[in-house]
Amino acid sequence: MSDLPRKAVTRTAKLAALPLSFAGRATWGLGKRIGGRSAELVGNELQQRTAEQLFSVLGQLKGGAMKLGQALSVFESALPEAVAGPYRAALTKLQEAAPPMPAATVRGALEERLGEDWRELFLEFDERPAAAASIGQVHRAVWHDGREVAVKIQYPGAGEALLADLTQLGRFARILGPLIPGMDIKPLIEELRERAAEELDYELEAESQRACAEAFRGDPDVVVPEVVWQGKEVLVSEWLPGVPLSEVIAEGGQEERDRAGQLLTRFLFAGAARAGLLHADAHPGNFRLVPAGDGEGGAARLGVLDFGAVNRLPGGLPPVIGRTLRMTLDGRAEEVYGHLAAEGFVKPSVELEPEAVLEWLLPFIEPASVPEFAFSRQWLREQAGRLADPRSPAQQLGRRMNLPPSYLLIHRVTLSTIGVLCQLGARVRVRDELVAGLPGFAEEEDGVETAVEAGGE
Repeated sequence: MSDLPRKAVTRTAKLAALPLSFAGRATWGLGKRIGGRSAELVGNELQQRTAEQLFSVLGQLKGGAMKLGQALSVFESALPEAVAGPYRAALTKLQEAAPPMPAATVRGALEERLGEDWRELFLEFDERPAAAASIGQVHRAVWHDGREVAVKIQYPGAGEALLADLTQLGRFARILGPLIPGMDIKPLIEELRERAAEELDYELEAESQRACAEAFRGDPDVVVPEVVWQGKEVLVSEWLPGVPLSEVIAEGGQEERDRAGQLLTRFLFAGAARAGLLHADAHPGNFRLVPAGDGEGGAARLGVLDFGAVNRLPGGLPPVIGRTLRMTLDGRAEEVYGHLAAEGFVKPSVELEPEAVLEWLLPFIEPASVPEFAFSRQWLREQAGRLADPRSPAQQLGRRMNLPPSYLLIHRVTLSTIGVLCQLGARVRVRDELVAGLPGFAEEEDGVETAVEAGGE
């Protein structure tokens, strides 16, 4: 098997064939309906076949194709249960594995990037990949000082493939849109393309990983592996044991699911403030449940991998998010509308009813309105259906809202994390994490309580 289908004509042909296949299947479906089969049955079968082909192609090509597949993977929870199965199986494969590079290609890449004597850096090196992903694969090894390490090697030609794929996928983003109800895929592809150069630079990734590892060093809940060595296309980190979240989703007990969900929520809201960056690749393949070591005691920690995509936020998440969220929970429609307009979520040329905007927001923040919220695929399907139905007031109002560029990545990471929580079926104390970690939320809450107390005196 080839290491990475690099020829532009080969990759373009495979991706360009997808819309034609979708159109062909639609014609096949019409024929089946004319032949007497129900539209619902034919539609489900059509979507299943489309899903299987789409994610098979994305995984085979790796590069930007697989990167898009991984970004979409967390939204399978929004799909109707009748057709979610094929998506779930195909997308889980994209989160953890892809066809690996041959051993000879691995050796050649390491010799080129580390020198002819690269083996002297390791006491042991397993040529079988432990994981293979969109632009590189990981090998388990033992560093020359005895530490177990993960060696991340970029695929030869990954840069060219990543950019070419995302350009090509952008051309038929509208056709892919119906696969994930309520999800606008074109901005997602554009954002992935803008960040492609950063993801390809392992030295930059190492810098981000070091910052996060330092921020969480010794933390009882979150662990980030230390960087051991890095080059532009090779990154060596300490090996992080544990159970991938994809496995917890597939077969974990409720206690594991709840622990993973609570820590993932904590990392989303508190991580940016502690490390000055937001981990921007929130799919289950990048997280582990790491059991406590011998003699350590305590509960499992959340292991965080892959810092190729980050949003640098020196002060953490913007405090206006926390303040606006708290005001929404309190039903302060006019103040919420004022904050959204000031931040550019409502354009000056657009006038909306503050109460209607509040009503549009409330279902999104339902998890923060109760002491503990049970995330589920059913809940996410309801939210996606609300946004996808053109007859829905929520969809009509949402089309008039605006997402400022500075919030685009924060928005996607939040949605992705919610998607993973719904896959986990986790019961999470969301409000606790907002109070403890989201800038502006507790401050606003304290202000409200202080005002109430003052009035009571």
